[in-house]
Amino acid sequence: MYRNMKWKILLIIVIVGLAFWSQYPLSEKINLGLDLKGGMHLVLKVDTSKIPEGAKQNATNRAVQVLRNRIDEFGVREPLIQKQGSDKIVIQLPGIEDRNRALNIIGKTAQLEFKLVEDDPELVKQALEDSIPEGYELKAHKDGKLLLEKDPVLTGDAIEDAITSFSSQMGIPYISLTFNSEGAKKFARITEKNVGERLAIVLDEKVQSAPTIREKIPSGKAQITGRFSVEEARDLSITLRAGALPAPIDIIEERTVGPTLGEDSVRKGIRSIIIGGILVLSFLALYYLLAGIIANFALCLNIIIIMGALAYFDATLTLPGMAGILLTIGMAVDANVLIFERIREELKLGKPLRPAIGAGYDKVFLTIFDANITTLIIALMLFQFGTGPIRGFATTLSIGILSSMFTALVITRLVFDILTKTISRFKKLPMLQIISESKIRFLDLRKIMFSLSVILIIVGMVVFGIKGEKNFGVDFSGGSIQEFEFKNSININNIRDILKGIGFGDSVIQQVKDTNRVIIRSYKGATDKIEMALKQAFEDVRVLRIEKVGPIIGNVLRRKALLAVIYSLIGISLYIFFRFKHLKFATGAIIALFHDVLICLGALSFSGRELSLPVIAALLTIVGYSINDTIVVYSRIRENLKVKKDELKKVINSSINQVLSRTLLTSLTTLLVVISLYFFGGEVINDFAFVLLVGIIAGTYSSIFIAAPCLVYGKNKNLS
Repeated sequence: MYRNMKWKILLIIVIVGLAFWSQYPLSEKINLGLDLKGGMHLVLKVDTSKIPEGAKQNATNRAVQVLRNRIDEFGVREPLIQKQGSDKIVIQLPGIEDRNRALNIIGKTAQLEFKLVEDDPELVKQALEDSIPEGYELKAHKDGKLLLEKDPVLTGDAIEDAITSFSSQMGIPYISLTFNSEGAKKFARITEKNVGERLAIVLDEKVQSAPTIREKIPSGKAQITGRFSVEEARDLSITLRAGALPAPIDIIEERTVGPTLGEDSVRKGIRSIIIGGILVLSFLALYYLLAGIIANFALCLNIIIIMGALAYFDATLTLPGMAGILLTIGMAVDANVLIFERIREELKLGKPLRPAIGAGYDKVFLTIFDANITTLIIALMLFQFGTGPIRGFATTLSIGILSSMFTALVITRLVFDILTKTISRFKKLPMLQIISESKIRFLDLRKIMFSLSVILIIVGMVVFGIKGEKNFGVDFSGGSIQEFEFKNSININNIRDILKGIGFGDSVIQQVKDTNRVIIRSYKGATDKIEMALKQAFEDVRVLRIEKVGPIIGNVLRRKALLAVIYSLIGISLYIFFRFKHLKFATGAIIALFHDVLICLGALSFSGRELSLPVIAALLTIVGYSINDTIVVYSRIRENLKVKKDELKKVINSSINQVLSRTLLTSLTTLLVVISLYFFGGEVINDFAFVLLVGIIAGTYSSIFIAAPCLVYGKNKNLS
């Protein structure tokens, strides 16, 4: 025994020590997601429609390289640029503050062409009369319409360097071009051959300038002049140096978080974790006394291990990830409550403390294992089908599940072993008991409860059906969400009038409580027009957040979310079936899970909230939480069926009564955590917390009044 204890102590010291080492210093080792430190997340689609069939793949690869060169020149620290599929590119730019400038550098094709201007009066007249001669094109210019030869005499491929220079007299910025050796020779021949002619410099189909060639230019240098600001000239130089994109690109998804909102999210996230943690730790210490203090010690180590694992695997901590840490605290309590309540039962049977503790841990091991495995299935589905912050949540949840099992089953057990082995007077383990053993006939209420659930689900689904597409947020339906902060207090009606004036009268406007912040939900997605209109009408308007999703990516995300739900339910059903070896258990569990999901969807729609990726994550988390409760009830039913010969209904009733204290206490502690998240986590995570709040109540209810009663229906009564 002592030898085993020594090995366990050594293992715990090594794991906790590694966790401390891997996360020190915390500020450098933990990567914050863009939603916490600010920045941009973009998904670009390369338009390959005009590219030959064999060259599509190369076009995307070339676009990735060009964009990487531009962003490196732009000076973004630790950007992410990677190919996704055959024609999409994902870009993450941490710390970006000037969104419009970044979009301009990324989105500009930078196709530079030199074209000769045709000055023949007859040809120009013919072109102006809408009869453009073959081989020519008409382009707008500050001097009027210019007739250009369609085929360029030189392109941007001949550029070796492009820098911003300033005129000696007026200090006006322009772009100085230097050709490579081949380009310089070609440019010299062109200028020599066309002295007296005009040469138009065309960038992305727009004429920048059209100077007259005075003489042969052998120097291999040229200039692009225009009405550039210094910043515009510098950005254009960057794009020209990096080279032209091989095809136009479309921004099909954008998520931008300003640094102010990121800092606010960090502050609120930490506050919600602290408040939720204090509530849970206080409850455990007050209710379970010494056992609660031991559980608190394990919970603190649990947080240390989670943070250490995040740092070791170079994972990114997102706002949903912070919510995942808080949720892990609540779920970790579940295992401790289950253990302590089982120890209480063993002590009531008259067992000495040490055997009672051993029996408590042994009898709940499989239940805890089953509950955590099903939640791990959910986390894996979220990681597989989620994007960005949702993957951060899935990562944190997965690490938290494994860490919670270790701290609950190994660390607390070791502490109890040390106490009972080394302290001879340690013979009792006092705990408070608010909920005494009950004898409620739950199955007698099943028809009433089934009817209540059916009514709630029907009402919720009717509301959901009436709202239709309005149930879906920008993640799934396309459009945009913009959050602005105003210097002074504002009137929502004034903003509504401004939006009507620019054709966005159908936008949903929401003012964040007790702030000068406004959230605008547009179904058209034209964020730039809204931003420009507000900045013209008000002073010191700051963009805090932009979420913009095109209809194509919205459909993709909707499909992925649906697959995540379907595969999660299939995975859980298969696990329950093989674990309990009876179809009734799997059927009852699935019915209860559908009940919880539909109740949450109805509540979401009824409260005017929208389905989004974080909400889908919350729904799947509720599926995991609910199945935990159901597994605890099912495990006790199976255990009692093996030793009792009573009628099935009596066994189910007695089993529910036996675990009722654990079920209610676990729900209470998890609710304490979620309430903290709901009230103190901030508006960005509020819908996520709302679904968890409704789902925990629904999950507790369904495990008792839906999942368990389902076992009495059907012909086969043998469930043992």
